[in-house]
Amino acid sequence: MENANELLEKAIELLDKYEKLGPLPGILLPFIEAFLPFLPLIAFVMANSVAYGLLKGFLYSWIGSAVGSIAVFLLIRIFSKKKLFQKLKANKQVSYVTEWVDRHGFGPLFILLCFPFSPSSVINVVAALSNVSKQQFILAVLLGKSVMIFSIAYVGSSLREFAESPVKTIIVTICIGLFWIVGKQIENMMLKRKNK
Repeated sequence: MENANELLEKAIELLDKYEKLGPLPGILLPFIEAFLPFLPLIAFVMANSVAYGLLKGFLYSWIGSAVGSIAVFLLIRIFSKKKLFQKLKANKQVSYVTEWVDRHGFGPLFILLCFPFSPSSVINVVAALSNVSKQQFILAVLLGKSVMIFSIAYVGSSLREFAESPVKTIIVTICIGLFWIVGKQIENMMLKRKNK
């Protein structure tokens, strides 16, 4: 238990140094994650909320992630007429999902973007290849990401509390598990409809 506390203290010291760099890293890291989806958005959001506090950490993460998603969407939209993207759009699975997004629009995009474990990079690309309007996509991103990022930031801002309180840790773990299960069920529903 002492090693865990020491590790937590060292992490907090590192995050204090991170905070002294101002808001730029807090915004840039989530922004870059939109272009490089293998980067850990959840870790960036938690680090921001520990370093900057709940409100600023949430705000910086939300701005970076939302602007990054919108930038990816707009870039794909601009280059969607290029041969590579035309081939991608012609893919049977991609075609099915883009048609589904065309039919359902804002609602499913918003719901998918609310979940921390949904593949937002895939959502950005598919939405850009679909006929969903820029306004619908931007609104879905701004609202959906606010829900997702706030839930992660809340956990991050209370990290020390969670480390010291096993009950809160268990509750949050259960909630994260439920987010994952619901996300998987939505994904499976989409796959079943596709196969019909």
